[in-house]
Amino acid sequence: MRYYFLIFLFFNFSNAQTDMAFKNGEWFKYKLSYSGWFKAGEATVNLIDAVNNDELFHAKMIGKSTGPVNLFFKVYDRYESYFDKKRIQPYRFLRDINEGGYTKNIEILFNQNTKVAKVNNLKNKNSNNFSFKEDSQDMVSVFYYLRNFFTVNDLDENNETVINMFFDSENYELKIRYLSTEIINTNFGKILCHKIKPYVQSGRVFKKDESLTMWISADKNRIPMRIKADLLVGSIRVDLETFSNLNHPFEIKFD
Repeated sequence: MRYYFLIFLFFNFSNAQTDMAFKNGEWFKYKLSYSGWFKAGEATVNLIDAVNNDELFHAKMIGKSTGPVNLFFKVYDRYESYFDKKRIQPYRFLRDINEGGYTKNIEILFNQNTKVAKVNNLKNKNSNNFSFKEDSQDMVSVFYYLRNFFTVNDLDENNETVINMFFDSENYELKIRYLSTEIINTNFGKILCHKIKPYVQSGRVFKKDESLTMWISADKNRIPMRIKADLLVGSIRVDLETFSNLNHPFEIKFD
C-alpha cells in the first residue's frame, strides 16, 4: 500500500512562492480499483499549516483497503510530513503502516543544517542517525517539491529527471520520465494531462521498474488525475474521486 502514494508525484512549471501549486486546506480523495473491476481501497491527501509554526506545511496521506479486500488483506497506512513552505525541505516525517499484519511505525527528524536524519523506530523503540544528500525529500514532501519546483529544463536528453530521496534509513534517487501531454476522460470531464513514468523498485509489489504510469493535470494545480500500475499479481488503477480548496481554477476541456 505504501507504493500507492507514488500516485501523488506530479509537475509544476512555476517556482514562484506567490503562485504555488497548492495552498493551506487543499484536499484530495482517490479511488483504487483492482484489475479494473472492483474497488480495492481509497486514499486521501490533506495539506494544512503546521500548528505553532507558520513556516511549515503539514501534509497527511492516508490509504486503506475497502470492501472484499479487507477479508484477506486489510491495509491502513498513514504518512505525514512537515516541510518548509519556501524551499519544500522536510523537517519531520512519520510512517505508520499496517499491511495485512505487517506493521512499521517510524519517525524521521531531518536536520537541514548538518544533513543528518535521526530515524526513530517507534515500534522497536530504538534510534539511529544517517547522513542524507543535499535537497533530499521524504516520501510525502517530494510530491509538493515536484509540483512547485520541477521545470522542463530539468529533463535530460532522455526526457528524465532525478530527485534525491531519503526513506527509512537509505538514500536513493527517484528517476522520473516525461512521456507526453494528452487529453484523458475523467469523472470531471476531459482534462489535459502530462503523462509521466516514475521508476519504482520491482520485486515485492511491482512487476518491473517501469510498472507505473501517471497522468497529471497540465493546469497550475498539477493534480494527479490517474495512475495505472502493473503488480506481481493483477493491476491497480487509481482515479481522483473528489477534491476541495485548490489554489487555482480547475481546467476542463470542452472542445
